[in-house]
Amino acid sequence: MWWEYLIVFMGAMLMDITPLPLPPAFTVMILFQVTFGLPVWPVIGFGVAGSILGRAILSLYIPSISDRIFNERENNDIRFLGNKLKHNAWKSQLFILLYTLMPLPSTPLFIAGGIARMRLLQIIPAFTLGKLTSDAIAVYMGEYAAANTESLLKGMVSLRSIIGLSIGLLTIGALLFIDWRKLLQEKKFRLRFNIWR
Repeated sequence: MWWEYLIVFMGAMLMDITPLPLPPAFTVMILFQVTFGLPVWPVIGFGVAGSILGRAILSLYIPSISDRIFNERENNDIRFLGNKLKHNAWKSQLFILLYTLMPLPSTPLFIAGGIARMRLLQIIPAFTLGKLTSDAIAVYMGEYAAANTESLLKGMVSLRSIIGLSIGLLTIGALLFIDWRKLLQEKKFRLRFNIWR
């Protein structure tokens, strides 16, 4: 039924529209694929489309939120990082592609891109390719796991979710607390915790 694919689309979009490190959108895809017994490729297609829309919306509204909660220096540092990506088009596309192929949350990528006010066309193409690839692998693994639940659920799911959440929080922390301007211009590593307005 068409409404089942709409639920996949909306679920993935809602997971990726927030700046918080929520579980990845592919978990929603796996849940609905297994629950409704849907074919894998349409689930991946609708789920990735929802994820792309969610991340696009996130990158559009995050600058107004960041201006209210982060101080001017932190916003300038993140914009500086985004400007570095803007001026190296093929390198930034390669970086975004490799980043989305890794099991890392894409929230920090879109927070940085949004705060830096990067155009969506500078982020979305490589993100789409990486997301299709990584989510296809994840959904196929999820389908396999659902078929073999008893042997795979003993400790694996909880450990993976804890590691994923930890990596997401560390990545967002690195984005916010590392003085990127000093690191990229002077090659000196420095942490700054005074980022709030």
